[in-house]
Amino acid sequence: MNVRIQTLKADIVADLRAISGIYSSLDGYPDVLVDQEQMIAVAYYLHNLYCVFESIFQRVAEGFENQITDRATWHAELLRRMTLDIEGVRPYLIGPAALDSLDELRRFRHLFRSAYRLHLDPERLDLVRRKARVLEAAYQADMERFLGFLDSLLQVEE
Repeated sequence: MNVRIQTLKADIVADLRAISGIYSSLDGYPDVLVDQEQMIAVAYYLHNLYCVFESIFQRVAEGFENQITDRATWHAELLRRMTLDIEGVRPYLIGPAALDSLDELRRFRHLFRSAYRLHLDPERLDLVRRKARVLEAAYQADMERFLGFLDSLLQVEE
């Protein structure tokens, strides 16, 4: 199990670097987006932001509990599961502040992926950007706590 936990931790740390890079890219855009190209670029980064978080969640679910079998609600169920303390298995990965923001990003990601004729609603995009900023303030403490849990598992096995 030691190698599995070490690999999970390394994957999460790499994903956290990617998240940091996405936030840095988002910082390059003004608060008020002036044209459709800027809106598309910001939407792309917000889409990718959720995708990286979901990648972390998938790895955690695969490493600590059984798979989600209902494909119709898979994304929402995976997100909900990350809020659970599973006694004797793992602590929760994200708290309520992160959950609210991530759920908004999840819904936006679905909309963005399904938009074949891309015309973004500036108000919706602004809402999602604000939620991403709330997430930025919340996720780091959640992730640090979870990485500490992984470290404790590694110490037990030494």
